[in-house]
Amino acid sequence: MGENPLHLESYREALVFLATAGVVVPLFHRLRISPVLGFLLAGAALGPHGLGRLAEDHDWLRSFTIADVQGVSQLAEFGLVFLLFMIGLELSWERLSRLRRLVFGLGLAQVAACTTVLALVGRYWFGVEAAPSILMGAALAMSSTAVVLPVLSEGRRINKSPGRVAFSVLLLQDLMVAPALFFVSALAQAQNGFNALQAVSAFLPGFAALAGLIVVGRLLLRPLFRLVASAQLTELFVAACLLVVVGEALVTAAAGLSMGLGAFIAGLLLAETEFRREIEVTIEPFKGLLLGLFFVSVGAGLDVGAVVADPAPTFIHALGYIAVKAAIIFALALLFRLDWRTSAEAALLLAPGGEFAFALLTSAMLAGVLPGHFGDDAMVVVTLSIFFIPALGRLGARLSQRAERAYDEAQYTHLKPESAVAEGRVMIVGYGRIGSLVGDMLSRHDVPFVAVESLVSIVTEERAKGVEIYWGNATRREFLLRCGLEHARALVVTIENAPAAEEIVRLAHEIRGDLVIVARARDARHATALYSLGASDAIPETIEASLQLAETVLVDVGVPMGYVIASIHEKRDEFRKILQPTGQEARARYIERRKEFKREQARRRIAGRPGKEAGEEAKS
Repeated sequence: MGENPLHLESYREALVFLATAGVVVPLFHRLRISPVLGFLLAGAALGPHGLGRLAEDHDWLRSFTIADVQGVSQLAEFGLVFLLFMIGLELSWERLSRLRRLVFGLGLAQVAACTTVLALVGRYWFGVEAAPSILMGAALAMSSTAVVLPVLSEGRRINKSPGRVAFSVLLLQDLMVAPALFFVSALAQAQNGFNALQAVSAFLPGFAALAGLIVVGRLLLRPLFRLVASAQLTELFVAACLLVVVGEALVTAAAGLSMGLGAFIAGLLLAETEFRREIEVTIEPFKGLLLGLFFVSVGAGLDVGAVVADPAPTFIHALGYIAVKAAIIFALALLFRLDWRTSAEAALLLAPGGEFAFALLTSAMLAGVLPGHFGDDAMVVVTLSIFFIPALGRLGARLSQRAERAYDEAQYTHLKPESAVAEGRVMIVGYGRIGSLVGDMLSRHDVPFVAVESLVSIVTEERAKGVEIYWGNATRREFLLRCGLEHARALVVTIENAPAAEEIVRLAHEIRGDLVIVARARDARHATALYSLGASDAIPETIEASLQLAETVLVDVGVPMGYVIASIHEKRDEFRKILQPTGQEARARYIERRKEFKREQARRRIAGRPGKEAGEEAKS
């Protein structure tokens, strides 16, 4: 049998990107600079217009360059798809409806005003024909969803009013991509425009597909994830998440709409389900990698040679473009009664160009409705403007952070994410018989709580009763953070699985050293281990049962209730002091239990049933 030769060339772009990610992310985090800028710079340096141009004369440079930008861009587009899916998960239909004034008011006004002004500039300043100038104006009116939202997230600004304004406008722009692409095809057929009948017939398939996705998604998505989650197989859950995101994106793309729009709808549909937090944790790594690849592809598209050859006009055009858009958006935001700080930050973020401009300009040039040199120059300006977004985001944040408006926070309180609203709530991990009893007592005393459970049947049953409960694996740091542990009032751990309980306590104490952590313990030894990991109180079942028996006997034989309660509390305090380890003993117990937890996780992975035992024990 002949051996199949390994073609390293096929893997070159992937290896270059992975190496770039391994260097860029830690380096730029250390320098406290947005990794987005690092990926953009890396793409420009390694692309065909950077080192790729030198590789024609030096073969050894080919191993460090990205030659197939088109191929990389097709895969990188899924970065935007996953980003919009995650945005949908952070919203809900109710919260989206409350943003309608910003989406269909400010967003529509921004697209119309920027398109008009930029089209007039192209027509009378650069001498572009009327129809192509309108098309260029529409392309240049777009902003970068893929860069703006990560910049806002890194600065923790996405849930402030400037972030909400920027997101609302970006969402409307995403909705306008389909009409803009239709306008391109209409111009290709006739330069005098298109009739209404053609427009309606072109959009009907897209709207039908969107309506079908919403109806089918509401009926099938929750049962699908319940079925997958009940199998307790991590790989199957990951596959289901990817199927939903990619599947819905491709359906909308086939219907002539944006792929990101389908992913956004999928996120909205899953935002109301009990699987939301686990899905967020599962999708996050894919989103991060693909977004990084997207930024690299954008940077690789910048013609560095053209910029270097004649830098002054290029930079002047880019800065003028940003200034014109910023002025328009700032004025419109003030007209919509937003304060000037919010208006300024949103205008700075939305002023540079966006990734959809590339799609519109490229399709226009291929269709022959836009002269190639105008399209090429516009794409250089758009790409260069995107490089300014991280710096503009920082400038806008500094303007706003100097004095956040109190009325602004009150106005948008209902739109805060659950991780922020979670302040003051108790988190219960494990909602079996013990956890549900704790929840009932908290409700009786009007203390709000959120529950986490790994058994699907319990989650389904409690959700039907109106309990706010999520399905997922609480032994993961990311999951606890997604559930709002940083803002929780206290944590109650009721699961019987000892290693898992100890890992949850350890993670919670690392995340919040001041958090009140009350944990259920099997026995005295287990309670000591929980105390050593940071539990505020560990309740051993054996000791607590003995104290309750003693209390009942003493009261029944005639000892006054007050004395009995006082003595029980004294005894409980004595046990607490005995069980709490100190110094070297605590460290030794921590190391021992950590090793035990890792061994158990390894056994579960081998068995292919992660978390199932903990879920079954939650019934107790």
